[in-house]
Amino acid sequence: MARRGEALREHILDTAKLAFLETGFDRTSMDAIAARAETSKRSLYAHFPTKDTLFLAVVERIRALFGDRMGTPADYAGPPEEAIVRYCGRFVQLLGWSSVGKMVRLGIGEADRLPDLAAGLFDVLFGVTTGNLAAHLVTASGLAAGEAEAVANELIGLAVHPALPRLLFGIDPLTEELPDPTRLAADVDLDRIRRLVRLLVPPPPEP
Repeated sequence: MARRGEALREHILDTAKLAFLETGFDRTSMDAIAARAETSKRSLYAHFPTKDTLFLAVVERIRALFGDRMGTPADYAGPPEEAIVRYCGRFVQLLGWSSVGKMVRLGIGEADRLPDLAAGLFDVLFGVTTGNLAAHLVTASGLAAGEAEAVANELIGLAVHPALPRLLFGIDPLTEELPDPTRLAADVDLDRIRRLVRLLVPPPPEP
C-alpha cells in the first residue's frame, strides 16, 4: 500500500536524513530524495517546498530522536553524581554511532556555506545535551543557572575529548549499531568522567 499523509512525510524525513548523511546537503538533490523515497517529486514538494525546508524538518526529527535516546540526567538511576556521570557517558557513547557521528561531520562540512543549518545541528546534539545537564545541575547541586551552564559546557567538552576528534578524523571507527546503554561501562571510560565530575561539580547542598 502506498504511503500517504503523515506516514509519507515521516518516510521522506527518514530517507532524506540518510541521504544527507551520505552525500551532504549540497550534493543531495530533491530528485534523488524523491527517487530514494519511492515517491513522486510532486508529493515530495507538497510536503517540503524547498530543500532547506526539508533539511530543517530533518533536523527537528533528529532533535526528537536524539532527545529520546539521551533522556535527561534524572533518567539515569543512582545518586545524583552517578546520574551525571552516566548521562555524560551516554553522550560519548552515542557520538560513536554512525548516525550521530556523521551528523557532526555534516554540520562541520556545511558550516561555511550553510551556517544556520550547521548551527541547528550543533544545537540538536550539543545544545540540548548541555542544556539538560545544566538544568539538572541547578536542581541537584544548587548551582545558579549561569554557573550551571558554564559547568555543563566545560564538563561535556572535557568528557567528549579525545573520543570526538578521534572519531571525526577517522582514527576510531564509527559503529553501525545503535549503542546499547547496558554496555555503557564497557564502551566508555566512566572512571575518567567520574574524576571530571568530582573536579567540576560541587557536592549537593546539605539537607
